[in-house]
Amino acid sequence: MIQPVVATVPPAPVRSRVLVRHPAWPVTVLLVGYPLWWALGIADYMFVIMAIPMAARLYAWSARDNRRLRVPPGFALWLLFLVCTLAGVAALKVTAPGTLASPVSNRIISYAIRAAGYLGATVTLLFAGNLTEQELPRRRLAQLLGLVALYAIVGGLAGTFFGTFQFTSPLAAIVPNRLQANNLLLQQQLHPSFAQVQSVLGSAQGRPDAPFVYTNEWGNCLALLVPWLIAHWWFLGTRRQRLVAGVGAVVAIVPVVYSLNRGLWLGIGVGFCYLAVRFAARGRLGVLAVLVAAVALTAVVIEVSPLHSIISQRLSAGASYDRRASLASTAIQDAGASPLIGYGDTRHQRGSVQSVTVGRSAKCPTCGNGTVGGNGQLWLLLVCSGYLGAGLYLSFFAYGCWRYRHDQTPFGLAGVLVLLLGFVFMVSYTATGPPLGFTMLSYALLWRNDRARLAEVPPPQRAALMTGMP
Repeated sequence: MIQPVVATVPPAPVRSRVLVRHPAWPVTVLLVGYPLWWALGIADYMFVIMAIPMAARLYAWSARDNRRLRVPPGFALWLLFLVCTLAGVAALKVTAPGTLASPVSNRIISYAIRAAGYLGATVTLLFAGNLTEQELPRRRLAQLLGLVALYAIVGGLAGTFFGTFQFTSPLAAIVPNRLQANNLLLQQQLHPSFAQVQSVLGSAQGRPDAPFVYTNEWGNCLALLVPWLIAHWWFLGTRRQRLVAGVGAVVAIVPVVYSLNRGLWLGIGVGFCYLAVRFAARGRLGVLAVLVAAVALTAVVIEVSPLHSIISQRLSAGASYDRRASLASTAIQDAGASPLIGYGDTRHQRGSVQSVTVGRSAKCPTCGNGTVGGNGQLWLLLVCSGYLGAGLYLSFFAYGCWRYRHDQTPFGLAGVLVLLLGFVFMVSYTATGPPLGFTMLSYALLWRNDRARLAEVPPPQRAALMTGMP
């Protein structure tokens, strides 16, 4: 008797099965391994690097798994912003008003890196937002963001007490010295340090920046991540997680003050005010009392410690105000000259705040010719994308704040606060890179939490929630 031949399908490799069972691995690898990426000098590019497997997974879901991909509310605004960004390549050769002529090759590289960052952040938003609760629970994502906040707090403490510590990344051995010598950012990335050593108060002092490249980026990311540390680790965590979150929040006061980061201090104040208003509006007087007590205790600790003197000195040292105002004025001038697509990339200011004739020279390499658009995301958007691109960018995040304003869950409060802090920081910090990536993950959490809330309410009430009505 002839036996039928049965075709056998070889089992899938173990690695492939693991990736199928854990499709959220790019997010986990990105966030859990953040100190490693910093030590390797690639942390600023990890959102772009990990966007590659994320994009592949999104394509597989759509093409092979017949899985409908969702987009967040207001996503059309973001797509239009990306169109303006891509169109800006046409203006790279043009010299903007009040700026110096510079090699187009340098602009192309800078433009390409920034555009890749925007695209990477877009893929991160779509990927994290389309993961199911089984693939990546919201609590798990919030926990991972809080973990990176703990990394930043530990790095801040290290920068406060070991400010001169620096090491060379292994990747520095394969990057040509010529590239490193001509690129200050690349030098910082390939030679990570616990702090930036600067003479802000008259003498050299380490300002914490680990596990990020610059102190301003450290302050920006810390403020965007701490809300998730509180939302999950404190409000929703175990007893041990609450202890870790509480201790972390307290000890973070030290690096926050020693960072001399006025923008971060302002952001913390705005965060406290936002939470106080939200809790008071909902009648949560007990939580509001705890918040007020925490603020009062923090004020007492600062007043009776050397931290008070540091804050006073920093607030009175306003040497950078005029320079920032001059660069912002040039960015506004450039946006008015090219309001639809901007100039694609940053430019170098002609002269300095003192005079158009006072610029960088061999005798004064730090004089004048500041980077127009390098002193804040708002100014970066104006010079690179014009009024139209800047308006679309701001409208996308403003819509998110409005759309999710009635979400009273810990995730809703933390997510909207993160989006609001983006508006506070945009006048002093640039957001491309990790800050924008963390913001997009926060947006994805808000979006997924809103879908979960809608699924729990009866259909008659669902329409009101979808329109943002109370």
